[in-house]
Amino acid sequence: MNNMYFTEEHRLFRQSLKDFLQKEVVPHIEKWEQTGQIDRFIWEKFGEMGYFGLMTPEEYSGLGLDLFYTVIFLEELQCIHSGGFAAAMWAHEYLAMTYLNKLANAQQKKAYLEPSVLGNKIGCLGVSEPFGGSDVAAMRTTAIKKGNVYIVNGSKTFITNGVYGDYIVLAAKTDATAGHKGISMFIVDRNAKGVTANKLNKLGWRASDTAELAFDNVEVPEENLLGDEGSGFVYIMEAFALERLVMGVNAHARAEYALEYTQQYMSEREAFGKSINQFQALRHRMVDLYSDMLLCKEFNYSTIAKMQHGEYVVKEATISKLKSTKMADEVMYNCLQFLGGYGYIEDYPLARLSRDSRLGPIGGGTSEILKEILAKIIIDKKQYKKPVK
Repeated sequence: MNNMYFTEEHRLFRQSLKDFLQKEVVPHIEKWEQTGQIDRFIWEKFGEMGYFGLMTPEEYSGLGLDLFYTVIFLEELQCIHSGGFAAAMWAHEYLAMTYLNKLANAQQKKAYLEPSVLGNKIGCLGVSEPFGGSDVAAMRTTAIKKGNVYIVNGSKTFITNGVYGDYIVLAAKTDATAGHKGISMFIVDRNAKGVTANKLNKLGWRASDTAELAFDNVEVPEENLLGDEGSGFVYIMEAFALERLVMGVNAHARAEYALEYTQQYMSEREAFGKSINQFQALRHRMVDLYSDMLLCKEFNYSTIAKMQHGEYVVKEATISKLKSTKMADEVMYNCLQFLGGYGYIEDYPLARLSRDSRLGPIGGGTSEILKEILAKIIIDKKQYKKPVK
């Protein structure tokens, strides 16, 4: 563990989390991968342990800990052989709950944030739409004020926890003529009349439920407006930095896990009278992969430290996701190759790891979109400043 960023308390937390995951989660992973549904009891156990409250103040049953506890949480979730289970957990805490932590009023926090910390309510974030993902300003879902309710119509897609979750942190246009300034955020109960979910059949992340959501004249009480009306775009842009950094950390963690597993396999697998980790072509390729992983890991840690100190790390977080997810895909491809035929067999972890990892360069902003954002920063000298609410 890097002592520049982690204390003895962090180390003890990591070990406790490892033990918890091995005892409470790992025995159920294969079932959840096959059914595509995570049993509710595990959410409550995560809540009992405080794992959903790492960034939430104690006032709302959280722990109010620094961001390196979040890093540990994310890293260890990547080591239990289910990117889908990990996604369900961190999408709840670092997508949906991020908005509740930052924007919810006292009444909303009691009704939604505190139950989320305790694992009694499961949240999801509804931003991406069938006709636009990263182009947030072009969203078509509307929320029109009528008396003391908003009438929501439209659809969202690729929503993790959208099938079995309890509430949606929803982005919708309250003023269709105002462009990005017409977007607002709401809390919408998943079982509200007019909300329907279609479960998507994915290549990877099989344990998590991913939905296409439809909203047909859904009535949302005005007290479920999150923050200020018309400020949704600002809130989303601010949250993107954390989301991309989360995906960068996930990527370096699953790559490290894959490399450790593969090194162990190579030390035991023999060919032509010696273990295959003694063949120069394989040894040198392993060194390249490990070096790339470590560079991403250290960069991600330094970016987390900057965020911890209040810096607006939009450039660094974008680089983190872009480079770390690409690195992780290369690691999975090569580690599967190192295992030979066994890498293609479902009884070995690289098959699932390869499928789960492939979403990294897609979700939360494709690599192509991220490159254009970085081109504006690096080439056009565009400055992204922390949004002022």
